[in-house]
Amino acid sequence: MLFSSITFLYYFLPLVLILYFAAPKPLKNVVLLLVSLFFYAWGEPKCVFLMLGTIIFNYVFGILIEKAKTQQAKKIYLTISVIGTLSGLLYFKYAGFFVENFTAITGISAPALNIALPIGISFYTFQILSYSVDVYRGEVPAQKNIITLATYISLFPQLIAGPIVRYKDVAAQLVKRSHSFESASIGIRRFIVGLGKKVLIANTLGELCQAFYATQDTSVMFYWLFAVCFTLQIYFDFSGYSDMAIGLGKIFGFDFLENFRYPFISKSLSEFWRRWHISLGSWFRDYVYFPMGGSRVKKPKLIFNLFVVWFLTGFWHGAEWNFVLWGLFFFVFLTLEKLFLTKPLEKSKILARIYTLFFITISFMIFSGNNAQEAFSLVGGLFGAGGIPLTSAEALYQLRNYGVLVIIAIVGATPLPSKIYQYLKSKKATSFFVDIAEIIILLLILISVTAFLADGSFNPFLYFRF
Repeated sequence: MLFSSITFLYYFLPLVLILYFAAPKPLKNVVLLLVSLFFYAWGEPKCVFLMLGTIIFNYVFGILIEKAKTQQAKKIYLTISVIGTLSGLLYFKYAGFFVENFTAITGISAPALNIALPIGISFYTFQILSYSVDVYRGEVPAQKNIITLATYISLFPQLIAGPIVRYKDVAAQLVKRSHSFESASIGIRRFIVGLGKKVLIANTLGELCQAFYATQDTSVMFYWLFAVCFTLQIYFDFSGYSDMAIGLGKIFGFDFLENFRYPFISKSLSEFWRRWHISLGSWFRDYVYFPMGGSRVKKPKLIFNLFVVWFLTGFWHGAEWNFVLWGLFFFVFLTLEKLFLTKPLEKSKILARIYTLFFITISFMIFSGNNAQEAFSLVGGLFGAGGIPLTSAEALYQLRNYGVLVIIAIVGATPLPSKIYQYLKSKKATSFFVDIAEIIILLLILISVTAFLADGSFNPFLYFRF
């Protein structure tokens, strides 16, 4: 079930809100757990049993890790927990990839594996791993109530597309959290804004991207138009989902951490990754990079640490070589920044931003391909590979159709709208009118989204591969 669907917006969510706020405090987690399992089972009921099995497995091993009398025993239990948890992700997401590449390398025929990928498995697997590791480190106590732990892992607002919520960040809220009209109103506002970003901007930009794949009238101009639109599409799609998750969490009394902070204003690729998909970047930093020594090591070890982190980051996104290449692309440039480019980038903010935006756009062309060959083809098209013309009738037609939206998306990806809102809100003369205008705009967004969805407009879900 998608947040951006009539079923979720007008059937599932209202019913959940009624059940949740009608339930007494001791039963609120039970309600959240049951509705979250229903939400997850909506598309593929069998996948629920995999998630439940993983929850029970880690519930048991969390207690064993905490109660182990020696450090060696703790390590053994943690190792079993990590291997057991990762085995599900490796099988469902990567087994087919490994078999396919084994056949290609050795020439030994092996049956193709047609394994359905459980939605959201990459996200909830990383949440479970963070719980087990934090219990091992003594940063949080093991959760003795299996309902509470299951609620954390299966919580529907962030189950499908993140953000990756760590147990230690919401442990207290799982046991005791407050609800207020003010908090709920902030959550509703955040949810509707995210919904508008996803449906009105990302989905519409996605229509242009679909037109690019369908046409034979390609040109360098169309490749760049596609590159810009796809980069903006994935930002508004993913950040829109994060906004909706954070907003829903707020309604139910949870404070999820931010997942995006205007990444396109970055002055380096390192800064970009401090602003883009923050929950994933910080997860790899705290559970992979720092345990390996981080940056406080000699240069050869630093390069190796960065290689491991970015190889895994790319591979986490999907079982295709283009995702690995995408991760290694960032490894190369982030290594160069750490070793050589930090000071040059600091000298010119304008050049630093141009450099950052240029290579971000290139990176998402690698990301957008269905395989490595297609990724190379897309990047090549940006520079006229194959002798394609500089412009084409199709590119000019699509630019006329989508140009205004692209400008709106570019401005919307910066802090400018938020700064204007905060400025007007801070002035007594305009504060009242801003409040009224905000309500009207939010209602218009909701009405427009409903019209788009009721019309059966293009509504892709970009995270099935994750």
